[in-house]
Amino acid sequence: MNNQQTLSLRQEQGQYQLLAPQLRQSLELLQAPVQELRALIRKELLQNPVLEEKGADDLPLEAAKGGDGLEEKNAKNEKSESDERELNFRKEFDVLMRLDRETYDYFMQEYEPYGSDDEKKRNYALEIRSPEESLQEHLAKQLTFMGLSERDRKIGELVVGSINEEGYLTQSIEELAGSAGYAPSDLYDVLAVIRDFDPVGVGARDLKECLLIQLQRLAQDSPLAVGMINDCLELLATRNYTAIAHKLNAKTEEVRAAAKLIAALDPKPGLAFGAETPAYIFPDIAVEKGENGYYVVLNDEQIPGLRISKYYRQVMADNSSSEEVKKYIRDKVRSGLFLMKSIDQRQQTLRRVSSEIVKTQTDFLDSGIAHLKPLTMAEVARRVGLHETTVCRCVANKFMKTPRGVFEMKYFFTPGLKTSNGEVISNKAVQDLIAGMVAEEDTAHPLSDQEIFERLNGQGVQVARRTIAKYRLALKIPPSYLRKS
Repeated sequence: MNNQQTLSLRQEQGQYQLLAPQLRQSLELLQAPVQELRALIRKELLQNPVLEEKGADDLPLEAAKGGDGLEEKNAKNEKSESDERELNFRKEFDVLMRLDRETYDYFMQEYEPYGSDDEKKRNYALEIRSPEESLQEHLAKQLTFMGLSERDRKIGELVVGSINEEGYLTQSIEELAGSAGYAPSDLYDVLAVIRDFDPVGVGARDLKECLLIQLQRLAQDSPLAVGMINDCLELLATRNYTAIAHKLNAKTEEVRAAAKLIAALDPKPGLAFGAETPAYIFPDIAVEKGENGYYVVLNDEQIPGLRISKYYRQVMADNSSSEEVKKYIRDKVRSGLFLMKSIDQRQQTLRRVSSEIVKTQTDFLDSGIAHLKPLTMAEVARRVGLHETTVCRCVANKFMKTPRGVFEMKYFFTPGLKTSNGEVISNKAVQDLIAGMVAEEDTAHPLSDQEIFERLNGQGVQVARRTIAKYRLALKIPPSYLRKS
């Protein structure tokens, strides 16, 4: 039997669905939050030479005058233009000019121009913020003051660089020494020095070692606590003090006292130092209250206003420009036109969807999470006349600033549960009820899932016991036997 493999070429015919580049760009703009949208527009400004950003000192009147002058000039040239494609393009160009003015008016209708002074103030506020020191930087500073030899200092830098963000040395000393060409004993000596650094417990290889180092450094002479760390960590995690007392031949009261001592230690000492730059949230929507109720305001100040460069307008109006140049500009103008239309469509879609959310969740804005109403994307899509996937893209990764705080827009979409009186409440409202019950419970006798089930049913909220367990896990609330103290 011949199992030899061969290569061959084969031609096949098939049908595939592909998104056009412009449609893909439109969907990308719809799904992007305001900061990503700003970056996408900046990228397009670099790639498309006919686009330029409007300045804060531009006035709609000036734009209108410039547009009318060009329209009059184009009207005179149309009669002498023999190329039908050029005529069609000029019609598109006139539409673009009107859109240029309309888009500017749209961006200006709810916000004052974002001037250079405002930009300088914002940049200054961001620049004066000192970056947070990382764990490795903190350890490296202490290493320089130890008076070590050049060789030991390099070994110390190697060890410090291998400590993770939680403060642990996860790589074995033997592997680390072999990769750098040092003897393991040399690394152990330097590691012992580093373990005396701040934060207490840094440089440990596992949780047991980290906690034992902290006990030693804090001068807590507790043989029982040491024994619990060495032999009973799993029992300690479940607060099974009776089993610990039986295993270590100690009294339960002594075990509880030692457990409190261990609970005061830090299992991840390195997390006290910043390793990542904090993320800043820029809400796409702000909800404000007026005389006629709540209304939405789009965050347009972060979105650059676009227009077609005056220079390229003049080039297109100049009859001496070559056909090749005009064709290049024509393609770029059409690309810019579609971008401007896509941005305007994104804003209009976002306004329609967010307005429908605010209309439905008025009680939540007035009274809090207990009054959050069930809402689905399919329901909003039906009300505003959009497809459900469009609504999903519209709310993805976007935030809404409300009088109740800043929320991700997906927060307002929750399924509902029926109460005994026929009303429907949001599952987030049920989670809030569970969290409130746990917060007010007697820690000596914490509420079980069955007791929470009975209390909710007593309030008319019909929910299954397994659902309560699922909501409790979502709220990161441990079981009742772990909450007991």
